[in-house]
Amino acid sequence: MKLRSLFLFQVEILAVQLSKREAELIQQKTEVTELAKSLKLASEDAKRIVEEERVNANTEVESARSAVQRVQEALQEHEKMSKKTGKQDMEELKKEVRVARRIKMLHCPSKAMDLENEIKTLRKTFTEKSVDCVNLLKELELHKRLKGNEIPVFDLEGLQCLGSMLHIVCHNGTPVDFSNISVQWFRIHPKESNKEIISGATRPAYAPEPNDVGRYMQAEINFGGETAIAKTAGLVDPDAGLVDYVETLVRKPETEFNVVVLQLNGIDQPKEAVHVLNVGRLRMRLSKGKTVVAKEFYSSSMQLCGVRGGGEAASQAMFWRPRSDLSFAVAFETARERNTAIMLARRFAIDCNIILAGPGDKTPW
Repeated sequence: MKLRSLFLFQVEILAVQLSKREAELIQQKTEVTELAKSLKLASEDAKRIVEEERVNANTEVESARSAVQRVQEALQEHEKMSKKTGKQDMEELKKEVRVARRIKMLHCPSKAMDLENEIKTLRKTFTEKSVDCVNLLKELELHKRLKGNEIPVFDLEGLQCLGSMLHIVCHNGTPVDFSNISVQWFRIHPKESNKEIISGATRPAYAPEPNDVGRYMQAEINFGGETAIAKTAGLVDPDAGLVDYVETLVRKPETEFNVVVLQLNGIDQPKEAVHVLNVGRLRMRLSKGKTVVAKEFYSSSMQLCGVRGGGEAASQAMFWRPRSDLSFAVAFETARERNTAIMLARRFAIDCNIILAGPGDKTPW
């Protein structure tokens, strides 16, 4: 009886354990099923992600291939353009070399010296021909005067051109003392025959200035109550190439000239110091080093002309009155520079609606 009871008790214990085991198995089965589902979902997600990455990778690869192709095409195009441009550059360089060689040939020292010598010869020939022409004209004028029973006493000596000096001389070569003789110079219009007095030109010598070009020069000599006339045989000629040179300088805003001040307000000055005369578009300036001696804009009160007081340096000297209380007589290095400065200043003044002339001058012809 006891054994049976013990057996039944053990059976019940086994049945309880079996029930627990079965419940655990069912739960494990459920967990396994859920895990399988999760794995399946994870696998599907993994497949989808892999597919998306594959698509993206293919897209990037295609994009990279397109970029590489574009770069290759650009490189090829650049090589073609480089070859083409290189050829053009080479042709341009060759052209520049040819031009440079031509310039070098044209400007080689030997040819430049030949041209300079030729120019000097032509100038010398022109001067000689001018002197011969003036002498012939003087002889013709003398013949006319002798024919009219008018015996000339005085004559003008010197080239009848800008940059020269005209001297009053006695026709028979007799020395003349001009201390007791009054002289007055005039410019005469070739067509209208208007005689314009040149104020201040009362010496036996006179240097024509740019306003005298294209006119006759005449000197009236009063002595012993009588008046003698000495006149140029022809019109005053311009300085060859001076007009073109001035037109070149007009393009510059200003031009500097080295000068020496001869007089200040009519008083003689030491001639050692070199000054700088600046001729600009709107004004003129005279300075010594960093010190400005005079600086004035072009105005109706400003006067400018060649020096009229005679002297051997008159052809290189200029009279400048910036304002009513200040005047200068300055000497340039050459007569050409003096005439260049006068013409350039007058040109700039005209652009400012100002006429620059000398004392007592009328409007320039």
